[in-house]
Amino acid sequence: MSDAPQEPRSGQPPGSAPSDQIQASFRTLREFIDRVTGKDLWQPFAEEDAGIAESLPFPFLAMVGQREMKLALLLALVNPAVGGVLLIGPRGTGKTTAVRSLIDVLPQPPRSLCYYGCMPEDIESGGIDAVCPDCARKYGMGEPLAKMDKVRLVELPLNARLDDVVGGVDERVAVQERFKIRKGILAQADRNLLYIDEVNLLSDEVVDAILDASAQGSYSVRRGPVASQYHSRFVLIGSMNPEEGRLRPQIMDRFGLRVVVHGLSDPEERLEAYRRVLAYQNNPRHVAHSYAGENALMQAEIQVIRDTIHRVTLPEFVANHSLEMVRKLKIDSLRAEITLFEAARALAALDGRSEVSNEDVFQVAPMALRMRRSAFMEEFFSGQAVEEKELDELISHNRNRDNAQKEV
Repeated sequence: MSDAPQEPRSGQPPGSAPSDQIQASFRTLREFIDRVTGKDLWQPFAEEDAGIAESLPFPFLAMVGQREMKLALLLALVNPAVGGVLLIGPRGTGKTTAVRSLIDVLPQPPRSLCYYGCMPEDIESGGIDAVCPDCARKYGMGEPLAKMDKVRLVELPLNARLDDVVGGVDERVAVQERFKIRKGILAQADRNLLYIDEVNLLSDEVVDAILDASAQGSYSVRRGPVASQYHSRFVLIGSMNPEEGRLRPQIMDRFGLRVVVHGLSDPEERLEAYRRVLAYQNNPRHVAHSYAGENALMQAEIQVIRDTIHRVTLPEFVANHSLEMVRKLKIDSLRAEITLFEAARALAALDGRSEVSNEDVFQVAPMALRMRRSAFMEEFFSGQAVEEKELDELISHNRNRDNAQKEV
């Protein structure tokens, strides 16, 4: 990826290029990202006056370097079957900045207008009784139950309790001797991004609940006589600093892609990153506006890929070569090839192809297969092999003795 500044189009202010003109210049979304990432930010920007607090994340397309991290996040966005992303690296390498920047490049999802989260799809799958009485009335009158809304980034607090995550009894209602389960963080994250910073510092029960809900797409909560079921269809992204503790192997296995994030090693890239950060700090609104056109185009492209990725096929010879890689690495978990195949399908879709190639597998294999081997399990199975051999020899000896006695 080239992150060097490029000359801006003559006579065009930042962010003014029409999306159809931008789209005509690029063949695939990956090529588009590579080119736009290197565009000039027209520095210096005038420093902006202080005003009302506003959520203006650093643009995803303005990030310098970190190609593998950006590719992994993009694969997870276009194909949720990848199973989320775990970013592993030291402080200050742009992990959280990259995650927070994703909300501006994601398509708008439908958002329920109901307190209970009723959606039209609930009626389609479970009938009119699957929604609350108020939404059933609205549906019968032809009124909308949802509206399109911007994707939200739901960040899990480090001190989150299990009730905070899955939901608990609404205390405002409980004092009136009624029971009602309030939404937890997982339900709030439905159709959004769920970001877990320092995932290695969370309690085991909280992490287990999050991973189970992410894998199933829904979860149930029971508190006394009351039970509720919630959707939990979100893109899961975690990050951790290995200096602060390790992650349990069974939790590590549940994350699809694993990216080791290093600091930028090229002095020119580090200088360019500093210039962009300085421009953003001086005038975040101007920097965000500089990428408005490109963000809109990227949103549209991601939606198209999401709608058509089911058409991408995995040839048998590619699958067999991939499985051979997994076998040689002595990886036991079936999640390895699931992630590998789904990430390869997502990569092919990003390049506008309908069939996965061996090269797709080679590009995503490091992210999908790293950190899946267990030295403990290898040692365990090695020791177990000795016992298995002794058992086989004993059984074979007794079987031969019994056969000899029968012949006599």
